[in-house]
Amino acid sequence: MSKPLLIVESPTKVKTLKKYLGKKYNVAATAGHIKDLPQKDLGIDIEDDFKAKYITIKGKSKIVQELKKAAGDTDIVYLAPDPDREGEAIAFHAADVLKKKGRQFYRVLIHELTQKGIQEALNSPMELNFDRYEAQQTRRTLDRLVGYQISPLLWRRVQGSLSAGRVQSVAVKIICDREREIRAFEPEEYWSITAHLEAQSPPAFLASLTRKKGKKISIANEDESNFILNELQNSDFIVDRITIKTIKRNPLPPFITSKLQQDAINRLKFSAKKTMIVAQQLYEGIDIGKNGPEGLITYMRTDSTRIAAEAAHEALELIREKFGSEYALDQPRFFKNKSKVQDAHEAIRPTSVFNTPGKVQPFLTPDQFRLYDLIWKRFMASQMAQAIIDQKNISIQASDYTFSVGGSTTRFEGFMALYSPTENRPDDAGKDDNGNDNKNNSPNNSSESVNIDNDTDDFSRNGETESGKMSVNYGLSTTDEESSSKSATTTASKDKQVLPHLEEGMKLGVKEIIPKQHFTKPPPRFSEASLVKELEENGIGRPSTYATILSTIRDKGYVDLVKRYFIPSELGFIVNDLLVDSFPEILDAAFTANMESLLDNIETGSKKSIEVLNEFYQPFNKKLEHAKEHMLSVKGVGIATDLKCPECEKQLNIKIGKNGQFIACTGYPECTFSSNYSRDEKGNIEILETKIDNTKVKDCDLCGKPMVRKEGRYGEFLACTGYPECKHTESLFAAEPAKATDIKCPLEGCDGTIVEKKSRRGKAFFGCNSYPECDFASWDKPVNKQCPECGSTFLVEKETKKEGLILKCPVKGCKYKESQQ
Repeated sequence: MSKPLLIVESPTKVKTLKKYLGKKYNVAATAGHIKDLPQKDLGIDIEDDFKAKYITIKGKSKIVQELKKAAGDTDIVYLAPDPDREGEAIAFHAADVLKKKGRQFYRVLIHELTQKGIQEALNSPMELNFDRYEAQQTRRTLDRLVGYQISPLLWRRVQGSLSAGRVQSVAVKIICDREREIRAFEPEEYWSITAHLEAQSPPAFLASLTRKKGKKISIANEDESNFILNELQNSDFIVDRITIKTIKRNPLPPFITSKLQQDAINRLKFSAKKTMIVAQQLYEGIDIGKNGPEGLITYMRTDSTRIAAEAAHEALELIREKFGSEYALDQPRFFKNKSKVQDAHEAIRPTSVFNTPGKVQPFLTPDQFRLYDLIWKRFMASQMAQAIIDQKNISIQASDYTFSVGGSTTRFEGFMALYSPTENRPDDAGKDDNGNDNKNNSPNNSSESVNIDNDTDDFSRNGETESGKMSVNYGLSTTDEESSSKSATTTASKDKQVLPHLEEGMKLGVKEIIPKQHFTKPPPRFSEASLVKELEENGIGRPSTYATILSTIRDKGYVDLVKRYFIPSELGFIVNDLLVDSFPEILDAAFTANMESLLDNIETGSKKSIEVLNEFYQPFNKKLEHAKEHMLSVKGVGIATDLKCPECEKQLNIKIGKNGQFIACTGYPECTFSSNYSRDEKGNIEILETKIDNTKVKDCDLCGKPMVRKEGRYGEFLACTGYPECKHTESLFAAEPAKATDIKCPLEGCDGTIVEKKSRRGKAFFGCNSYPECDFASWDKPVNKQCPECGSTFLVEKETKKEGLILKCPVKGCKYKESQQ
């Protein structure tokens, strides 16, 4: 009888598993899903209780045969795809293709690819989790019903290749709604007044006006500001009250998937997709020396902050050793989960804290190291002592007015010696992981910090602050550029300052009183990090899907990522508005979040799949039938605007072409006016002027009049000056002569030579100078060199970021290539 078979999801895990299991097991991989719904039809029998038709994915038949071969005649198969819903579906499908009389299937959940983690999983085999599988199947069915039934409407009403999705469309709506908020925003003027003061000893410092007669003050305009300045003339500035408060700050829990994505985006400038790719590499195993590959982190798709007690005790041991006992807790710190559905997985943590960043750095790529360093520090910090922070708030009285300055000093940095919660976090600076405002309990500057020398793992402290001095921010911690509400206390600087010695009743000198005008700002656009946070907080989708969602909405052209912030495209607005009008529930965030809760209920066994599908589909189908008849069609017609054509005065419409959106006259074909356009900050359309160069390029082939350069929505082109009598146009590049090369045409029987030409869009290609007798053409430069593998008479020259300059065989199926570096 064959050895037991262990099936995993990723081929890269096989090597790591074989290292620990030796020859006791056969190990094989599914390389992801092996079965899915068919691509060319719905694959869901709505009339038969939504029965799904699963087929072997194209290209996976060979893998299925390899699995059967690996199983041989064994009676025991351990199914170890990833420990989540998708992994459960893969396990069920693998069991289905390998089912055999007498064969037993066991589900094993490997949360960390270490000897301990693998052995624990094999020692605790379970039955396949049907409820978890049902939850995945229900999600897949819902996504298919929405995507495959709404997307064709978009193809007919807008353009082909578009798609709608149960979650992706909600993400686009969130971005569109925010953009409309920004466009509708009307800035309001407000003023701040800051006093530049000095005590009996240096340094001078700044304090912000906050109150009048004990009530918060708001300064609306320059007149109000001048009135206050007049009242403050000759006023004595007296230190009225000094309040000192000591707070203890706890560390954040170890990462869950969404928090890892947000932190990696903000701190490392990774995308959500890149974060998950690198995390997968760290989980599946890295060769860190003579012992072979080893998983460095636990499973990276999790909603749980739960950690193993053993891992927490290991962290405390290392903290005592490297930092000292004052940094360690007496007992491990554990964190409470919001939901128990995904609690089968631990939080994301290092599989061994003794694999310090410095120790493993030589074996990691720069990206792997940076992400591992972040995960390691966050987990270690979660088991370190609280930070103790002294906060000082000082009120200064000047007649009826109160000026304030506050700051904090770190008495004991605790966990912040290793991980600062707000370090390099532009999108949610001053916020904790729950979005709560932390500016009143976060230090402006640590009195000391602990760095890890990545080469030696030595721990050293630096950055000691001057004794008795306090680092402060005056006014609020946000700048006026970041604020979206009026505040007289907001100042225009985030600079830190050191306060002199101050006592209650002390009279202060006034160097200057500074008024400043501000304007409120609109809400910010979403970055990848803040959009992930928005989706998470609203219960939309699952953290494991966020990276895919963000990639999809960009790939479809619904949004653009400009300077790290999402801006909806014209196409995104059009599609969003059509879907909101026809399917308001599908695009409703609360509805989508409730659907995620129902999927959780299916996984826990408290809800049946058929109930959820019936409750969803009946109202959805009514909306679908109505949309088929009444959804607005913009294909060919476009979206109406209130602009008039500059040539014929007819209405201009926004139209969608293969190369994007443009504005065109509704009088076509009588009037052929079209143009690129842009929108201003309020969303108003601005027609881009067409550039015209009146220099003659050539004579028109039809009428003989001069042809000149013009710019249209597809770029520059040649147009006859005899328009509108002669409407002849040509590609600008057609007028350029072909560039000769010394390469002979590679086609047998042709005596021509290769020339470099340009397409209508200006892209270079290579063709024979004997055209049209010889139709040889290639995007890649041909080289007169025979392929040593298949005998092709020529190779082509290519250059890629990964391989550099190479010669490659153009024959399909031949993989010959050689480096030219």
